[in-house]
Formats: sequence, structure tokens, C-alpha cells
Amino acid sequence: MTHSLVCADTMSRVSSVLNRNSRQFGKKHLFDQNEETCWNSDQGPSQWVILEFPQRIRVSQVQIQFQGGFSSRRGCLEGSLESEALSKIVDFYPEDNNSIQTFPVPAAEVDQLKVTFEDTTDFFGRVVIYHLRVLGEKI
Repeated sequence: MTHSLVCADTMSRVSSVLNRNSRQFGKKHLFDQNEETCWNSDQGPSQWVILEFPQRIRVSQVQIQFQGGFSSRRGCLEGSLESEALSKIVDFYPEDNNSIQTFPVPAAEVDQLKVTFEDTTDFFGRVVIYHLRVLGEKI
């Protein structure tokens, strides 16, 4: 059965936060299910989110809701098990809009994921994400 895999014990890191203002734009807003909050990266050539799960998971899809004008044209999902080096799972190609976008993932068993956002639509390389969901099953 597919369900959201990010839980209170999932550790997360992000490449940057706009003006280092974690209170208003921090990583916690990726997962709070609040339509009024978001993670807003600072500028840069690529932005990323790393998730470390408390147990092995099998990922089936990733859902992302960007703010239009601050999305990515190309993304890459990488994963690893037990502190091994990250390896590429799949590339994905978001649209520049405000809707929740679902990207299928070839069945991958991991305990760490890295989502990289490249070629951003914002001139300065900023990314704004309201929701990030990893769906699949715990193993």
C-alpha cells in the first residue's frame, strides 16, 4: 500500500534558505501540509533536499508543489542504502505552475534520498516549494 513516507523521525537537509530565515522559509515547511508556508531556497545554480529515513523504504512516486515562476525545469532523484554513495534513480521534468505534480519512480529501495532541482525558472536560481511528498512503502 502506498502512503507518505516522511515522518517525524525523517531527517532532512536543504541546500539553502532565503536570507537564512529558517523560521519563515525553512525546510520544515516542506512537510507541514500548510498551504500558507513554503521552503524558499536562496539563489544558486542548483538546489537540493536530502531526506534520511529511519528505515529502508521502497519509493514509488514523488509529489512536489512549486510556486509558479520559482520551479525547476529538470530534477534528479538519487538514493542510497546504509551510507553508500548516492546513485541516480530517475530524472524528472516539472512544469512551471502551482499545481501538485506527481513523478513516478522506478521501484527503488533506499534509506536516503536526494532531490536536486536544476535549471530553475527563476533568473537567480531560487526554488519555492509548498509541498514535498515521498510515496511508497516501508520495508
